Amino acid sequence: MSGRDSTTPGPGTAHDGAGVPSPATPRAANVTQSGSGAPRTAPRDRATAPATSSSAAPDTATPPRTGLRWAGTRAFLIECPSLEHVMRLHAHLSAHPYPGQLDVLAAAETVLLTFTTPAAARRAVSDVVDIRLDSTEPAAGKDVAIDVVYDGEDLAAVGKLTGLGERGVIEAHTGTGWTAAFGGFAPGFAYLVADGDPLEVPRRDSPRTAVPAGSVALAGRFSAVYPRRSPGGWQLIGHTDAPLWDVDREEPALIRPGDTVRYRAVRELVTVSSETALPASRRERTHALVIEDPGMQSLPQDGGRPGRGDLGVVASGAADRASAEQANRLVGNSPEAAVIESLLGGLSVTARGHHVLALSGAPTPARIEGPLGGRAVTCHAPFALYDGERLTLGAPGRGLRTYLAVRGGIDVPEVLGSRSTDVLSGIGPDPLSAGDELPVLEVAAGRAVGLPEPPAVTLPAPDETVTLRVSPGPRDDWFTPEAIETFLSRDWVVSEQSNRVGVRFEEPTEGPPLERSREGELSSEGVVAGSLQVPHSGVPVLFLADHPVTGGYPVIGVVLPEDLPLSAQLPPGSTVRFTFTDPRHPAFDTAGDTP
Repeated sequence: MSGRDSTTPGPGTAHDGAGVPSPATPRAANVTQSGSGAPRTAPRDRATAPATSSSAAPDTATPPRTGLRWAGTRAFLIECPSLEHVMRLHAHLSAHPYPGQLDVLAAAETVLLTFTTPAAARRAVSDVVDIRLDSTEPAAGKDVAIDVVYDGEDLAAVGKLTGLGERGVIEAHTGTGWTAAFGGFAPGFAYLVADGDPLEVPRRDSPRTAVPAGSVALAGRFSAVYPRRSPGGWQLIGHTDAPLWDVDREEPALIRPGDTVRYRAVRELVTVSSETALPASRRERTHALVIEDPGMQSLPQDGGRPGRGDLGVVASGAADRASAEQANRLVGNSPEAAVIESLLGGLSVTARGHHVLALSGAPTPARIEGPLGGRAVTCHAPFALYDGERLTLGAPGRGLRTYLAVRGGIDVPEVLGSRSTDVLSGIGPDPLSAGDELPVLEVAAGRAVGLPEPPAVTLPAPDETVTLRVSPGPRDDWFTPEAIETFLSRDWVVSEQSNRVGVRFEEPTEGPPLERSREGELSSEGVVAGSLQVPHSGVPVLFLADHPVTGGYPVIGVVLPEDLPLSAQLPPGSTVRFTFTDPRHPAFDTAGDTP
């Protein structure tokens, strides 16, 4: 199993060769995905958002055609005819969210809306296909000035590609305002566009394995600044020391969608550093858990940080949400309290003070040793851990991830409103290490310790084939009927390369890969947890809690949210089969005049 990776994108993500998602590639328009895989004509000419301004007359002209594709049961993609339409629609839906709307994520040609429940998604989609955008422009964001030293490795090549020469490229780049159209790929990364597309250039033929943080780059019609070191194939024309991403700021992202960026050419960058106060002396906490051994990997996790997709930040949180919530319930915590997610056992903690704990998820042989002797611990039931006693988890016989909750919840620092560790972006607390002290919060009034329960997730035996239910689409029409049949009939074996980003599967030893039905590439678009993205290898990748915000490979289907906890518990070597659920899409059950 793979551990934390803070520099490379997750499995199965399409990028511009090695890192940044492809910004714009033509695709079929005006098609709404049917559950059976056959394309379905989009609803007749409709716009995609309600009028909101009472001072401006609504646009009564024929609205641009849009398409709608379901992405699971709680999300859908709105396909837009232009980037400008994407930006207007995104601005409106951000300012006027639907009830139950969790996130709205813009991309080059689509807007992804995600919701708390299938019912909330159905209610929204029955409205979004009928309503019109205002004729007014979206509200402008802030102005951002970025100083750039134009010394990029590709500056001369861009000068030749555009016919402007190096000086002409610099003048064109600094001579216009660049609007942040959308975010994604990585925290703080923003795709910037300018009127007239003054510097439209292709991506590099040979992507770099590592682009330095602060690199100023061009690709297609877009300009961007890399917030941190990462792979990428954009043309590098300069560098800046502007802090694109800082979780200690009130607004972590320097550039947000709608902001206007002006680049300023400078000869050198002067960074003024401030003195940092020395940390206060460490005090021993009297009510805490001390990590003696983290095992293979132990991470703080809670309910995650949803609603920040535009910043390139995925919700993250417990991979097996059902088991984490059960552990909290057993000790009397709220469902969102922070727990420890332990991978394949080996975790050992010592109590400072008396505590009530519970284990859920992958059942593990657990034992307590202390001054009063030793005793075994039962999973899925609360138990006491007294001052000075040590709890040690063995390797689970089934499953992958075990959750340890303590009454009150662990008090690690919050980052963007969550105590979760995101292994893809590096946001949140570091993975736990030996010697870490985890303070325990006070118990909320009125919350009682629970009674023993059956497991929240039924885990299969090692030799048992797991069946995961899948909602077709949003891009199953990118695959041949034979590929769809292969996808559903093949036994897929979980690979050791799996992690919290996604479940990878081994290359099949027999039979063809999943073959596409069309040429070309898909523009990057928002993806949800449970997405089964199929790269060129033809082997799907099942996205889990720390999946990338956007992806550029077609998603053949989305595992139902109810089956995601089981998906997160599949150890290497597990055999999986996929089955499509009822192919009828709920949008066409509720919109009365749709075909």
